[in-house]
Amino acid sequence: MKKMVSVLMTAALFAIPVTPALAQTNNDTVKEKAQGLASKIVSDYGVSGLQYAIMDHGSIVLSDSAGVYDKATKDPITKDTMFGIGSVSKVYVSAATMMLADSNKIDIDKPLITYIKDFKMADERYKEITPRMLMNHSSGLYGSHYGNSMLFDDNDTKNHDELLVRLQSESLKADPGESSVYCNDGFQLLEILIERVSGLSYSEFLETYISKPLHLSSTKTPLDPFDRGKLAKTYFPTMEQAVPVENVNVIGAGGIYSTAEELSQFAEVLIGNRTDILSEKSAKSMQSHEYRNGVWVSEETNTLNYGLGWDAVRLAPFSDYGITALSKGGDSPMYHAALTTLPEHDISIAVLSSGGSSLVNSIFASHVLLEYEKAKGMIKELLPEKTFEPSLKVEMPSNLLSYSGLYGSVGKTVNLEIKNGEIELPALTGALKRIPAQKYVYTGNGQFKNKDGNVAISFDQPKNGKTYLKLNSYMNIPGLGQTVMATYEYQKLDLNPLNQTTKTVWEKRNGKHYYALDEKITSLSYLSPLLDKHISVDIDHGYASGTKIVDENKAVNAFDIPIMNGTDAFDLNFYIENHNEYLKIDGQSYISEDAIQPIYEGNDSFCIIPSGGQAVWYKIDEKSANRVMNVETPVSGGFAVYDKDGMVVDFSKASNNHSVVLPEGGMIVFGGNAGDIFKINLKNK
Repeated sequence: MKKMVSVLMTAALFAIPVTPALAQTNNDTVKEKAQGLASKIVSDYGVSGLQYAIMDHGSIVLSDSAGVYDKATKDPITKDTMFGIGSVSKVYVSAATMMLADSNKIDIDKPLITYIKDFKMADERYKEITPRMLMNHSSGLYGSHYGNSMLFDDNDTKNHDELLVRLQSESLKADPGESSVYCNDGFQLLEILIERVSGLSYSEFLETYISKPLHLSSTKTPLDPFDRGKLAKTYFPTMEQAVPVENVNVIGAGGIYSTAEELSQFAEVLIGNRTDILSEKSAKSMQSHEYRNGVWVSEETNTLNYGLGWDAVRLAPFSDYGITALSKGGDSPMYHAALTTLPEHDISIAVLSSGGSSLVNSIFASHVLLEYEKAKGMIKELLPEKTFEPSLKVEMPSNLLSYSGLYGSVGKTVNLEIKNGEIELPALTGALKRIPAQKYVYTGNGQFKNKDGNVAISFDQPKNGKTYLKLNSYMNIPGLGQTVMATYEYQKLDLNPLNQTTKTVWEKRNGKHYYALDEKITSLSYLSPLLDKHISVDIDHGYASGTKIVDENKAVNAFDIPIMNGTDAFDLNFYIENHNEYLKIDGQSYISEDAIQPIYEGNDSFCIIPSGGQAVWYKIDEKSANRVMNVETPVSGGFAVYDKDGMVVDFSKASNNHSVVLPEGGMIVFGGNAGDIFKINLKNK
């Protein structure tokens, strides 16, 4: 998930004097570096406010900000402004789990069912899952159940309360412990584990055993009482005013709020300096190279190599200096965070923002920490960024032709053809990649490179018997610097021939859109195309949107790709109800576009939310297009309007706007409580 949390700071905590270590450094150089990068991020990367802090041997040595708390008032970010920290929350729930291990209340290598008796799945392998596997992403779980979890001004616990029930009907995508694939649900299960073993709610546990001992007054969860006005305002690109407060109600995976200073203070726990909270042994265990335990891309320079809770325990570019660096990034829809710490040097940096991305924050953190290390004399010079020569094509061994064939990743398949020593690949745009569609030529040593030489692909067959397309890339982020990524990008697939009856059914679904019915109208998902599932069918090979077709109405996940970050596996289940076709994914229902009617073109009409509480969708046809729609909305209800490309034009719960011009070819959705009535008026402009 990339990822969420929000927090505020206490005066007592920051009464700590600035460490003498800072006075011994060229602090002006570090400040100048940080301020320059911060200004660049605010001006160029969609960030309204940025906050950062460095802690050195237990003292805050740099604390600053850029941008504004509120665009309307121009009030600045202060050290007490709170942000969501997204998936950085995962190191909190991991530390809490290790605290239970310290007190001998759990063993992280015993089956999870030892502690959560009602944890069951449709796949018998679930009995092998341990807390360790949840923390290092190797449980084999599909990924994330995010439905009804990220809400505006709404801390509904439905997602948390129903997770175990949803998992009962699901399978695993790999043997537990076989490989590490980023998985948010694992950290939700850790949250439940902590509650079952401690007898406290997770929010109470955090307050009692972490926030109070550390005097963290601004580290909170959506379920805690605190002044929401302390949270940095957040914005959506098409809306001028700030949107309501974001609550990420998957707290273990990404729901904490904090400040940069308090996050860097918590890092003292993670690096073993607060043994009254977490033992040094457990802190060291969290830093272990867990990724080596199963299938992994390799030991190459990388920004991902999992520990327990950590995204990286051997973070580049620090590894090039012989420095151990730990890192965790976090992204929620509105907030973004990065925590980087150097445990051997007792130095940590936290970077939080409203808008932007954890990638940008992580690059900022690395550059500023390296400058700080240089100022302290711990490194002599900063290494230059990697440079690359244009690729020179050489003759390719004929045995590599065997790697041609069908490949896939979650949501997509691609027919990869190796011809004349060349491979064409579509764009790669995951969490850390911004690589356009391009051609790769064979350059020797089993590698194909792009024209500029900074992106290389190859093929790998690890011990799990699968074949993967491997990616090594160095990407320059304008104005910020370079980032490196080594990952498996695609998995080779077997052909899945279909009988004619199955082909006919799936061919009718190709290109169809299905629209979400079960998401609460307070959900941030209404700001994005996530509510629209587009089905792309590869009939010749037997796959649909990257899933393997099983029969006329079911397709299952086909992938187990180690390291893949931020992409969740899923199954497709279709069913008919009242002569309409529906799609179910992760327990959430979607209605076919064929079942959706145009909105009534007359001047006045009503929309009533049905007894089941599901959303109601309408098409915007030529009769209603370009007319002004005014809606009288119940307090519990709201609506959203989308253009023909699925981009939101207006979402009343975010904008508080109830009048909108309807775009031709777009869609309208109404949501609220069962029985809610919307009075709709259409008039000409």
